[in-house]
Amino acid sequence: MSGKRANGEGSIYRRADGRWGASAFVETTSGKRKRIHVYGKTRQEVHDRLTEKLAQARKGIRTPDKEWTVGAYLDYWLTNVVTSKNRPRTVELYEACIRRHLKPALGSIRLTKLTVQYVQTFLNEQLAAGSSTRSIHQMRSTLRAALSRAEREELVVRNVAKLVDIPAYRRKPITPWTAEQTLAFLDAARDHRWYGAYLMLLAYGMRRGEVLGLRWRDVDLDQGIIHVQQQLQRIGSKLMVGDVKTEAGRRILPIIAPVRDILLDLAVQRYASELSRPYDPNDDGTNDLIFLSSMGTPIDPKNFVRTFHEIREQAGLPRITVHHTRHTAATLLKKLGVPARDAQLILGHSHITTTQQIYQHGDIEGQAKALERVGQIITEGVAAKSAANPEFSTGESTILRALTPGGPGGARTLDTLLKSHVFTEVVLTSTPNLGHVRTLAYAHILASVAVKNCCKTVPAGPRLGTSLVAEWIYLLRLLRTVEVRLMTMKSFPFNLLPPSSVHTHNEMKESETRKEAMT
Repeated sequence: MSGKRANGEGSIYRRADGRWGASAFVETTSGKRKRIHVYGKTRQEVHDRLTEKLAQARKGIRTPDKEWTVGAYLDYWLTNVVTSKNRPRTVELYEACIRRHLKPALGSIRLTKLTVQYVQTFLNEQLAAGSSTRSIHQMRSTLRAALSRAEREELVVRNVAKLVDIPAYRRKPITPWTAEQTLAFLDAARDHRWYGAYLMLLAYGMRRGEVLGLRWRDVDLDQGIIHVQQQLQRIGSKLMVGDVKTEAGRRILPIIAPVRDILLDLAVQRYASELSRPYDPNDDGTNDLIFLSSMGTPIDPKNFVRTFHEIREQAGLPRITVHHTRHTAATLLKKLGVPARDAQLILGHSHITTTQQIYQHGDIEGQAKALERVGQIITEGVAAKSAANPEFSTGESTILRALTPGGPGGARTLDTLLKSHVFTEVVLTSTPNLGHVRTLAYAHILASVAVKNCCKTVPAGPRLGTSLVAEWIYLLRLLRTVEVRLMTMKSFPFNLLPPSSVHTHNEMKESETRKEAMT
C-alpha cells in the first residue's frame, strides 16, 4: 500500500536540521490559494498543527494573505476604514489612543496570536499605572472596533477585546448652574464681544462648535429661525469646519427676543446697516461666521473656553465646563415644564433618554415641594389631598385625575403632536352641582335601605319606595355614563374623530328607552 498522501491533505517532511515540517494549500481571504507551512520538533506535533489548519479551512475560515501584527493592522484600519467614515475629531481621538497606548504595548504581537489574556493584562497594567477608568474604556473601545473589522475581513476568528473585564465607568456628578447663576454670568459677560455666543450657549444649549460655526446665511431674521448645520473645531493645528455631531444635531431653532437684538446689533456693526453680504460659495465655511475674534478671524475654541472661565471667575460662580452649559439649559427647560420631546429637539439629541438621563438633572427644590405634598397627604388625609390639588373643585375630580393615565404636565402622551389635555374637561364634568346630585342620590338610596331593613316599614303606595330607589340608581348610572363618555371622547385617539350627531341621537333614544323600562 502506498504511503503517498491524497490531494488536499498536505505533505509532511523532515528537514535537514532534524526538525519536522508540513505544508498544504489553503484559500486566502482574497480568494487566492496559498501554501502554508508549519514546523515542530516531532512528526506528531507537525501533523496535529497541519490537521488544525486544514480543519479551519474546511470550516470556511480563510487564511490571511499576509501575517499581520496588531500595530500594522491598527495603522491599516485607521487609514483605510476610520478616515473614510468618521468625522475628523473622531479620527484624531482614535489616532491618539493607538499612538500613545495600543501600539507601544500590543503592536508587535501577531494579530492571530492576540489573546484575551494579552489584552486583559495590558488593561490591568494601564489601570495600575494610574490611567483613569474613562481612558481604559477608550482603549478597549478602540481595540474592539479595530478587531471587529478584522473579524469581518476574516483575519481573526473572534474579537478578544469583547471578552475582557474592565471596571464600570461612572460619570462624575454634574451640578449645573441655577437660573440665578446663569443670569449672573450673562450680566458679567454683557459688555464682551462674545456675549451673544455665551447667550446662545445658555439659552439654546448649543454645542460650543455649533455656536462658533454659526454663519449669517444660517440665520433668517424674517422667519425668525436659526439653522444649525455646521460646527467649528480645532483638529491638530488647524481650525476646521465640519458637519454637526449627529443627524439630530442638524436642527432649526426659533430666534428669541434677546438673541434677535444681539444679531441685529452685530449685523449693523459688521455690514454698516446691511443684514447680509455676498459670499463666495466655494469658501470653507469660515468667511461668513457671525462670531469672530478681535482680529476678524474664526474664534479658537481654546480662547473661547479661556474667556468663559475668566468671566465666570469675575462673577464668582462655581466652576463648570463650557459643555456643562448644555446641562444647565436642559435642566432649566425641565424646571420650566417643557416636555422632554421638545427639550430633545432643542438640544439636538438623537434619543430622548439622553436628554432625560444625562443632561437633565434633579431639582432639589422641586423634589422638596413634591415630598411636602406627599407628607400632607399622608398626615392629613383627604383634606390635604384636596389642598394638594387646588385646581380641582371636588375630591372626586382629584380621584379621576389620579386614575387617568398620562405624562407630566397633564399630557396623555409626551409626543408633542399627540397631546390631549383632558383634565379641564374632567373638571367641567365633575361640577359641584353634579356632585350635589350624586350625594343626594346616595342619601335617598341609603335612607330607603335603612327604613326597609332596620325599621321594617315600607312607604305607602304601590311599591313607591322601590320605584324611587330605582330612579335614583338610574340617575347615578346616567351621571357616570355621561362623565365617562365625555372623558373618552376628549381623550386620544377619540378626540381626533369628528363629532357624530347620529351617535348622539341614538344614545338619547336608548337613554329614554331605558328610563321607560325602569319606570
